[in-house]
Amino acid sequence: MLDVTRLRVLVAVARYGSVTAAAQALNYAQPSISHHIARLEAETGARLLQRAGRGVRLTDAGLLLAERAEEIIGRLDAAEIELAAHVGLRQGRVRLAAFPSALGTIVPAAAARLEAETPGMDLMLAEAEPSQALRMLRAGHVDVALVFRHYLQDEDEQPPEADDQGARGRLLLDEPVVLVTRAGPGAIKPEPPGPGGPAGAPGAPRAPGAPGPPDLAAYAGHRWIAGCERCRSCLLRLCAQAGFVPKISFTTDDYVAVQALVAAGLGVATLPGLALQAARHPGICTTPLPGARRHVFAMTYGEPPDPPATVRLIEVLASTAAAAAR
Repeated sequence: MLDVTRLRVLVAVARYGSVTAAAQALNYAQPSISHHIARLEAETGARLLQRAGRGVRLTDAGLLLAERAEEIIGRLDAAEIELAAHVGLRQGRVRLAAFPSALGTIVPAAAARLEAETPGMDLMLAEAEPSQALRMLRAGHVDVALVFRHYLQDEDEQPPEADDQGARGRLLLDEPVVLVTRAGPGAIKPEPPGPGGPAGAPGAPRAPGAPGPPDLAAYAGHRWIAGCERCRSCLLRLCAQAGFVPKISFTTDDYVAVQALVAAGLGVATLPGLALQAARHPGICTTPLPGARRHVFAMTYGEPPDPPATVRLIEVLASTAAAAAR
């Protein structure tokens, strides 16, 4: 069986990039780091480190073992925390990773309520997009990960699933996705399609604020502002349904920047409801896109039941999300 201490040493070398930096991070003497790595290589029968200039780098075998070791150590640390809370050695501690628009809306409200109702609860927050949050969850760095998945009702036969490689999810929010355009003088106007129009373009364009759903095909000639990878994928699918490929001129994960770019007349965009609840620029107008939704899940890892602190956090998040939807 591999020694956990030596696995921690290997993870530290991988994380900090050198034996010296790993020794400083772990408060070990440098020869001790080298000794642990040598013993780990003997136990595994594989070369884990190799010289690279004046430093070292992990071999392919070292990288593989370090990645798995990080997950194992994370789960061990999480188990220690859960067990301590269970036997009453500590007040509950729970760690949450969430994407920016959730951190700007439902998370602060949930955190305030949790602190008021559960004195002594230690809530730790980290900002992470869904893919990173799930990696942190599987590695044991967080107890709950807030993630989102887009859903087009006209295209997807089933809503997105919550399960993800051993992670379990609870649906917190089913929110709309909206078209964001410039408001007021100088507002970007939809252009009528040329002769024949773009493939699949429906008839006459509809101006922002007019009754009925927006006609995305009428914006085919405009510049578009795209967000994160998942948001950009949703935008491409929406535009494909309207019969065109959007000209993406700007890409940013910052929903405040997206709105500022739209308000400056530099393009049009799509955003989910939480992004507009977190911050809304006065120079934009929004129109819901029928059938375009974003589902927000609270994900946990491992077999149920979850620790009491985790269960309580998810309950409060669900209640806060329901209030936000109303």
